[in-house]
Order: sequence, then structure tokens, then C-alpha cells
Amino acid sequence: MSRLLHKIRKLGIDEIRVRGSQSLNSLAERRGWSSLNKLPADGAFELLLSESFRTDEDLLTHFRTRKGPTFFAGLGDRTRSISEFKRQWPAAEREILENADRILSGQFDLLGYFGLSFGDPIDWHLEPLAAKSAPLIHWSSLDYLNAESVGDKKIIWELNRHQYFGLLGMAYWLTSDEKYAEVFKNHLLAWMDQNPPKKGINWASSLEIALRSISWLWAFQFFKDTPALDSDTFKRALKFLYLNARHLETYLSTYFSPNTHLTGEALGLFYLGTMLPEFREASRWKQKGRKILLDQLEFHVKPDGVYFEQTSYYHRYTADFYTHFSILSRLNGEHLLKDVDSALQALLDHMMFVTRPDGTTSFWGDDDGGRLLKLDRRPPNDFRSALSTGALLFERGDYKFVAGELAEESFWLLGPESAAEFDQLKASAPAKLSMGFSDGGYYVMRDGWSKDANYLFFDCGPHGTLNCGHAHADALSFDLAANGSTVLIDPGTFTYTGSQELRDWFRSSTAHNTLTLDGESSSVPLGPFSWKSIANCRTSKWLTTNRFDFISGSHDGYQRLNKPAGQSREIFFLKNGYWILRDQITSEGIHNADLWFHFSSNAAPVIEAPDHDTTAVVTRDELGELSICVFAKDGRWRREDGWASNCYGEKSPARVYAYSLRLNGNEEILTFLLPRKSATSKTPQIRQVEAIGGKAFEISHDNGFDVVMIRDKSGSLVEMERLSSDSEWLWARFSSPEELVPDELIILDGANLDLAGRKILAAERNLDYLVAKRSGDHFKVETSTGDFDCLLPLSGFEVKGAGLKPV
Repeated sequence: MSRLLHKIRKLGIDEIRVRGSQSLNSLAERRGWSSLNKLPADGAFELLLSESFRTDEDLLTHFRTRKGPTFFAGLGDRTRSISEFKRQWPAAEREILENADRILSGQFDLLGYFGLSFGDPIDWHLEPLAAKSAPLIHWSSLDYLNAESVGDKKIIWELNRHQYFGLLGMAYWLTSDEKYAEVFKNHLLAWMDQNPPKKGINWASSLEIALRSISWLWAFQFFKDTPALDSDTFKRALKFLYLNARHLETYLSTYFSPNTHLTGEALGLFYLGTMLPEFREASRWKQKGRKILLDQLEFHVKPDGVYFEQTSYYHRYTADFYTHFSILSRLNGEHLLKDVDSALQALLDHMMFVTRPDGTTSFWGDDDGGRLLKLDRRPPNDFRSALSTGALLFERGDYKFVAGELAEESFWLLGPESAAEFDQLKASAPAKLSMGFSDGGYYVMRDGWSKDANYLFFDCGPHGTLNCGHAHADALSFDLAANGSTVLIDPGTFTYTGSQELRDWFRSSTAHNTLTLDGESSSVPLGPFSWKSIANCRTSKWLTTNRFDFISGSHDGYQRLNKPAGQSREIFFLKNGYWILRDQITSEGIHNADLWFHFSSNAAPVIEAPDHDTTAVVTRDELGELSICVFAKDGRWRREDGWASNCYGEKSPARVYAYSLRLNGNEEILTFLLPRKSATSKTPQIRQVEAIGGKAFEISHDNGFDVVMIRDKSGSLVEMERLSSDSEWLWARFSSPEELVPDELIILDGANLDLAGRKILAAERNLDYLVAKRSGDHFKVETSTGDFDCLLPLSGFEVKGAGLKPV
């Protein structure tokens, strides 16, 4: 009681009002005092409509023949849509019909599960894996998070979203076979029979009611002309949709889950209010949904386009919500603020940049496996259909370039004419390669937009927001694709409530490509959707140029340990080359550290030269090879068996390697990630060489001979045989080990450089960076203060004030 009173004291007046009103309404429903506990009788239903119909058949005829409102263009002209669909995707019909026929036989593919059976007839409250059926009690009395009672509620809800109605509708349009319409009708009737108003798990989530309502509205467009849809069934379904709208506006997740729950519910209201204007209250539903979607936009979408819960899958949900909102508004003459299109493009920009060379997107944060609607056949981690639609909405050639081709989803949303429009739109690669999203704390390093590009995604953002319910302990983790092949991954989510052990593992730091201390996660979970402690990340530097990218970040998650420790990570990316990771731990105590590398499930990494101190983990595929070499004191590789989940409910075995070592005080670990493009290319060879004040390495490869120097944080100068500099990072490429003048040079955070005893750089203050490339007898020099050419033989250059010039 004291905790409850303390929580109430922290609430604002409006939150107390909203929560109190919702509690009173649910109490009235439980006690039988509410008129919304049952479907309206026919006489009462007629009073809910803005016009009268003599018979139920007249109501159905009106729906079939009305001129407005306007629905999505793909469901406008059936003949034209099907003709163009078959032309665009000639192989799609067979797969759609096979999947639809599986539904007819009672087999459902939901989330990451295949061939689920919910009984014959279907038990709409059954969780088949746990063989548990949720009780038919008032929704507010049901604890749907209790897996012992209901199993995994997401499996039940996924079936009850009825998104497979769209698949049945496509099969019906393709074949005109009434068997698909009959199954749609029979499932709809069975559902209404088993789910009386306000009873059971399918009334327990307002978001699920919204998504189911949207599915029904799409299904009625597919099946509006079928003889199977009789007037009694249609009228009964309209009564349910009326109750759905009233339930949504009463039990909005304004303070319960003001994330995609709230915006999804708002979209449901907007759909219902727009597509069912025959109801007297439709205008209120539409305006309420519209207002919430507009009001939440600034909160849900950060200025850089990152979704505020820090999760890629819910980012996709949000982009879909606002895409549907935008299109449906445009079709029906609704004036939209420019902020909507601006925020939607910001969401899509982020999705464009985080798309990996193979077309997939990494899962960071939670992946719930669901969708707003299922209008295409792409795998769950392929988000490019959103870019396909965005390309058409905003005439963006860069979206088209990354999307690659018109998506089936775009076709159904925008109609058969979208195919010609997409063809006419000129594709162009995005203007930038790498991108930093400073508000969200995500950074993308890439050296091209081709399918064989190198790519790295780095997470240095907030843990989440609100209760961080969908966050993972992924501070300073990264994903990587080498030569276009996705190699190092975030393993995903797999489950929410099905298994506490697996829920905790997939959310842990151990399940991410980061560093852990003493077997602890940077953030510690408390139950399936909250946290006991949270790591705060900070980005200290982000640089991107045509030749390299550099990121530096840290987090405080291990300050809570008995022997507090700080952790930072720097990543240097030489484009068309390799990555270098620098992990630094600051502590006065002893710690056991593990550096984790999670490989995709189709990778087969092996340890090479196991007796060597700097053993390498190497993975090879048809696109090339990636070697991972770690340099640290007395560390050793070990192999573990892990998991990769590409969709909620699905997991496959995946190889995991950890580099383990014991730390005493301040330590650093350097990791080289070295791609090799083909079997004919030379395998990069790396060795550490003697240096004072830091560390130095030599790397030989097809393109020459590289030298890397990294200065100690506490030092002022790092020296090796041929180079001496005060820069924090220095990279130089020579045509051969004997060559004295470099072909290329990169300096980070430095002011002085000597080459073979000769002063090359003398600056009055540190440069953020300097890139010099040799061209004949010139060096082309790019710096943070400006660019210039320098004639050879090089006698040096200096910085005066804000400018840099040769000396």
C-alpha cells in the first residue's frame, strides 16, 4: 500500500484523471453496469448510424456501392490490380495460394512458428505450444503476462490479429474461388461467437483490438462482393467494430504504454472513423486518432529520425503507422501538417542508412515479429518495402536505389499505377556513405552502396525511454557486414514471456558484440519489460570522411560493480580496408573481461593458429573472408554455442566466440577486423612492433604495407622506428616496407609528426583529423580546417590560426 501511495503521489493530475476514468469504466463492465458489455440490439444499432436503412440487405448494398470514403488504391479496381500484380510478380500467385490453402487446412504460420494448429474448430484463446487456453473472464481481470496461465500471449494475439484475412483476400482475388471467402466468413463468425464483448484475452490489449479492426476493414474491401458475405454477418461485424472503436477511445494507452501501443490505437481509431462514416460518432474517432498521431510525432521521432524506444522493429512499426496515416489522409482530403511528411522521411532516412548490403536490417532492441499488415512475402528483417513506398510518396530516388525493386506492399497501398511510377523514378545512390544519428546514438560506417560493400552499425545511444521495456543491454555493441556478407549480428529477441531464461539471455550484454566484465551485463533486467540498472552511453567523437570513419563512445554501466570500472570503445574504419576496435577499461581493481563476437547462423568461423598469442577467428563464405585478430595481455579465445533469432519465436544455432582475459587496473584491448574479398587476394598479415608511448602495428596486404600507431591515453608522444607523433591515432600506407614516403596518411587528434627523423607536421593546435594522399609529386591534403595541395619532396606543413599551409 505504501508503494502504491508513493506511486500515486508522483502522478500528474491528468494521469490520475485518465487512469481513474479507465478504472471506473472497467469496474462498470465487470459489474454489468456498462452498456458496452454487449452488442447493441438492432434498434439501438440503427440509432448509432447517421442514416437509416430499411433492411440489413440495404446496409450491405450501401457498403458495396458507396462512392466514398476512398480506400487504398490497390483495392480499387480489382481487374486492373490483379492483371498488373500477375505481370509484376508472376511467381507470387503460387506461393500465395499455397499459404492460403494451408490456412484452409488449419495450419498457421505466425511470427517465427510454422504449421501451428489451434484446433478444429479453432480455439481463439489457445496457445498451442504451451497447450494452454486463456480463461474467458473480463479482460481487466486477466494476467496475460503470466505464462503459467496463458502461455505466450503473443502467439494467441498474432492469430487473433486476423492479418491472414488479407492473404485469403488476395487468394480470392487471384482465383475468384469462393472457398477462400467461405473460410473468411466462417472464421469471422466463429471469432465473434467465442469472443463476446469484453471477455477474454482478445479484449485485454487495446493495440490488438486496433490491429484486428484494421485487418477487418481490409478484409471487407477484398470480400465486399462475395456472395458469402451475407447481411447478417456484415451487420454483426459492424456492431463489433463499433464496440472496438468505443473500447479504443476509452482505454487508450496514454499512460500505460505511450509508445507504439498508443500510436497504433490512434491509427485504429483513424481507420475506423475514416472508413465507417455511417456511424454518428465516426468523426470523433477520426479526429481523436488524428490528434494523437500528430501530438505524439515529436515525442516518438527524434530530430535525427530515430524512434524514441531505441529499437529497430518498433521503428519499422512507427514508419508503417505514419505511412498508412499519410496515405489514407491524402486519399480522403485530410489536410496534413508538413511535420508528418518531414518526420516520416526522417524515419525512412534512418531505415535507408541502416540497411545492410544484403538488404536486411539488424535487430537492436526488441523484435516482436508482428506487422501492421502483411502485404508482402519478405522476411521479417527486410524493411525495404517501407523504402519502396517512401520512394513513390516522396519521389526519392535514393529510397528506390536502396529498396531495389517495387514491393508488393507498395502495390497494395498505392495501386497498380505505382508500378509504372516506380519504373519512371530515377534511382540514385544516397549522397552519403556513412551517417551519424546523434540523437539516437547510432552510427553507420560503410564504404559503398554496392552489394559487396563493407558495413558496420554501432550502438552508443540511450538505453531506451520510459521504463525501457523494449531495450537490450547492447551498449557499445556493433553489427558488421564484410564484402557484403552479414557476419557479426545482434542475435535478436526470440521471446517476451515464453521463457524467462531465454528472455534474459537475448537481452543481455553477453548476447551482443560488446565487452562484459565479471560476467555482468552493462544494464540489468528486472522482469520481462523493466530494468534494475541502466547504462548511460556518451559519444565523445564522430568523424566521417571519404577515406575513414571514426567513433568514440563510453558507458557507465560497470560503475555499479564492487570494484567500479569505466568502459569506452573507439572504432577506426579505413574504407575499402578494415576496422580497428580499441576497448579501454579504467579500474583500480581486478576484473575478468570477455569480448563477444556473435556470428550469423550461416557463418562457420574457426580459430586459426591456436598456439599463437594473437590467434585469429576467421570466417569464410562465397563473398570472401573476415579475420578477427585481438591484441591484449594473456587473452585466449573460447568457442560457445549461441542463437540467432531472425523473427520472434524462431531461433537457430549460431557460433559465438569470446576473447577472455584477466584485467588488473587500467587496460586496453585492440581488435583488428580484416576483410579479404576473394580467394586470390592476399590474406592480410598483422604484427605488433615495438613502440614507446603507445602501440604500433604493421599490416601487409594486396594494396601495400600499412603502419598504425595508437598513443597511450596518458602519454604525449608515441614513437616507433620510422614514425613519431603526438596524434592519438596515426595510419600510414607505404607501397612497400622499404619505402620512406607514404602514399597515404591519416592523423587523428594530433599536431606533430616526424617521418624518419624529418619534421612533417608542426601545428599550433591539434587537428581533429588530417588525410593526405599522394598523387604524383603532390600530396592532396584534407584537414578539419581546410584542404590544399603540397609539393614533393615534402618539407612539412603547419597550422596558423584556422588555416593550414605548406612550410
